[in-house]
Amino acid sequence: MTDPTADYDVVVIGTGPGGEGAAMQAVKHGKSVAVIDRDPAVGGNCTHRGTIPSKALRYAIFQMTEVNNNVLFREHGITATFMIPDLRRRAKSVIEAQVKMRTAFYDRNDIPIIRGQGKFLDSHTIESVDQHGTRSIVRGKSVVIATGSRPFRPPEVDFSHPRVFDSDTILNLDLHVKSITIFGAGVIGCEYASMFRNLEIKVNLVNNRDRLLDFLDEEIVDALSYHLRERGVIIRHREEFDHIETVDDGVILQLKSGKRLKTDVLLWAAGRTGNSDGLGLEAIGITPDERGNIPVNEHLQTVVPHIYAAGDVIGPPALASAAYNQGRYAVSRLLCDIGSERDCGPAPSLDIPAGIYTSPEISALGKTERELTESKIPYEVGHAHFKSIARAQITGQTTGMLKLLFHRETMEILGIHCFGANACEIIHIGQAIMAQPQPMNTLMYFINTTFNYPTMAEAYRVAALNGYNRLF
Repeated sequence: MTDPTADYDVVVIGTGPGGEGAAMQAVKHGKSVAVIDRDPAVGGNCTHRGTIPSKALRYAIFQMTEVNNNVLFREHGITATFMIPDLRRRAKSVIEAQVKMRTAFYDRNDIPIIRGQGKFLDSHTIESVDQHGTRSIVRGKSVVIATGSRPFRPPEVDFSHPRVFDSDTILNLDLHVKSITIFGAGVIGCEYASMFRNLEIKVNLVNNRDRLLDFLDEEIVDALSYHLRERGVIIRHREEFDHIETVDDGVILQLKSGKRLKTDVLLWAAGRTGNSDGLGLEAIGITPDERGNIPVNEHLQTVVPHIYAAGDVIGPPALASAAYNQGRYAVSRLLCDIGSERDCGPAPSLDIPAGIYTSPEISALGKTERELTESKIPYEVGHAHFKSIARAQITGQTTGMLKLLFHRETMEILGIHCFGANACEIIHIGQAIMAQPQPMNTLMYFINTTFNYPTMAEAYRVAALNGYNRLF
């Protein structure tokens, strides 16, 4: 047992992006830090079950489809065919590299990693019990909870059945699958629909809303829906779950509309739950919401003043990129609270780009056309269709577009929406300009800037000129 009198300035629960950001921010400011994690290796859900393995799997599938779609390879009879277990080996190597790198961060900064499930004994004291029953107790002047989230599992769905999966367990799929039903058409559902269809697996994508990803710009969503349907994905909108029947050779999803969808496997991708259970929060006066999310104020502070929370456990936007900055900011604020105003770090930007790894990718930042219309803001649109961009023509990745929304009078960039190859990279050029003060954050930057040719970045100039011409 760790000496129960061992005190730290900051105790961080969780080693995902939010926990890592918090721990590193605290130690760099000269504070003593300990982290608690129930997993045997650092990195959290992002590294082991979510972002890293799913994106590594996606890229392996992309490479396979690139080989199979290559005309020269086809002429010589070269094709690539892999099962998911084969593709998963690539993901495993990436996970191992990430764990090694992130473990080194803690080692270099002399931050002890205490293994086990953390639980508050009081608002400063946390007990950790590992898988062998070994107890450790630490005390923290301040605490940051960054325990992440997990897939929501309704009790009426039998996840113990070998053909029923969620987004954590689908990566362990070893069956020879020819068809899949995905219930839930959010980010995770759409990403996996793209991946499985690229493996030539028949996909039913079931959505309980009117359209896919309704937080995105409608034109981008329409482009995604068209592309998925063109690839053969069956999208079913406005459907409600009734019950599931499991049989030896598949799963039958019964919908309230009367439809019965039988496929080899079912992926349940309808929401997530914050990992707040088991922390003993009720003993210190913190009450999570019905989805396990911990309420915080604008400074990521809970109702207990010296306890902060960051990352997926506080709910949306539930992005690894946002979680890291939230962890850093939470520590900046707690240092400010116990120190002086000069110790306060800047608040993380609320302009967080969305990155959705469908095939092709989607990324977006700022306002949508619907939001601007409802706010009665006079705006104009500039498009650059990738089929007209030389770099896209060279690479053969001509599906997609870049869309700029800007104020008609000031020409301030109000929104950037991208659908196509490398959209999640392309967005950051526009992000940098949107963050500038006027007049640097206007359409004129893209018009007057020289971009390398041929590049995908050139799409900004094309879209800017397209929009500028609409003003006259």
